[in-house]
Amino acid sequence: MLLDACQSAGQMPLPVNELGCTMLSATGRKYLRGPRGTGFLYVRRDWIERLEPPLLDLHAATWTGPDTYEVHPDARRFETWESHVAGQVALGTAVEYALDRGLDAIFDRNRHLARTLRSKLSALPGVTVHDQGRVRCGITTFSAEPLNAPAIQAALRERDINVSVSTPSSTRLDAEARALPDLVRASVHYYNTEDEIDRFVQGLRDVLDV
Repeated sequence: MLLDACQSAGQMPLPVNELGCTMLSATGRKYLRGPRGTGFLYVRRDWIERLEPPLLDLHAATWTGPDTYEVHPDARRFETWESHVAGQVALGTAVEYALDRGLDAIFDRNRHLARTLRSKLSALPGVTVHDQGRVRCGITTFSAEPLNAPAIQAALRERDINVSVSTPSSTRLDAEARALPDLVRASVHYYNTEDEIDRFVQGLRDVLDV
């Protein structure tokens, strides 16, 4: 099983043994707050040698003879000699920062902030929060009548409030099953405050004129 944890790494614990995944991939630029263009792949040790690298060089394998080579049995088999060293260092710093804060503490804070945001959004006329799941994270998605998501995003940006738009093409199976429109996505992280949530909700009130 390959688990895509791009939205999870940095905002919640990811105990791979409990999750039961064979592989887990994540990006550095989201909740880890690392640089764009970085990420990592976890592979269960008994599976590493079953995976064939897309290419080999002198970093991934050892040239043992004129027509023979030996691929490294560990994660180095996926690396190349030329790499984004500065990005790797920065990603490592971001990981250390998150671990120093504590992933359990980060997750508890994120859930508290997200619950607060969802509660305040649900109280607004015409606003529908679309998040599901037994365990919900810091990502909050909603729609609001009578405006569509791109219009809300543009209006909030004029108020120095940043949100993004999640389109059905990003989550095709779920979006089509629930007939979801474009959604406004407001993500909180542990450094956000309740005052910022109030400012966001008030900004949305102004945009919707409610």
